[in-house]
Amino acid sequence: MTRRRWIAEHWDEATATLAGAQAEHLARVLRARPGMEADVVAGGRVFHAQIAAVTLAGEKSEVRFNLTAELLADPALPVTLVMAIYKFDRMEWAIEKATELGVAAVAPVVARRTEKHLAQGAGKRVERWRRIAHEASQQARRSDVPLIHDPVALSTHVRTASAATRIVLAEQERTTTLRHAAEEAIDAANEEMPALEIAIGPEGGWAPAEEALFDANGWRAASLGPRILRAETAAIAALAVVASLLE
Repeated sequence: MTRRRWIAEHWDEATATLAGAQAEHLARVLRARPGMEADVVAGGRVFHAQIAAVTLAGEKSEVRFNLTAELLADPALPVTLVMAIYKFDRMEWAIEKATELGVAAVAPVVARRTEKHLAQGAGKRVERWRRIAHEASQQARRSDVPLIHDPVALSTHVRTASAATRIVLAEQERTTTLRHAAEEAIDAANEEMPALEIAIGPEGGWAPAEEALFDANGWRAASLGPRILRAETAAIAALAVVASLLE
């Protein structure tokens, strides 16, 4: 039987602890008891573990594990999705599915065509996005949780220095596919695993000034093909293309 996997908030070399709501769920709903076994992620490493103690105290609830053996774990894809902020329910779905597919990080950005009320509310949503990524990581049995960056203006992120190969999905691009751009990055990296950043625009696409900004800062334009995709569909399709090459 596949053991449940939990992501610890605190750990040392021998123990790991779940706290708060996660611990209370484990204790009350799943009836955790000392001696029960589970897989626990601690510091990006996965361990076979056994429950040592359960403390039920509301927000201060804790479940402490003894770590018994380290397990092999698959690394995250070395991919950051730069996502122009769009309707929150769809964006939450994209973050959940991108987590399941192995994304390393998500960088939300405010684009020219991001709706004003979404841009204003994004800062209050980021903790929810992080909870969604955390829960999806447990469900997908990941050994880590993707980093969800604080939202920033698109121009700020585009101009920030990065060692990654940076690709912007652009509807008007007709000659270079995302697959081709990713293959070139892999070939250039030789035996190393290349880091990629993939930027996905809002509903309505990038404004012309934004396309010029990407170009001026060394981002390569690429296409997912002739079909018009919703932003959340493009995010998942892009990750699937890259994962097929990297894994």
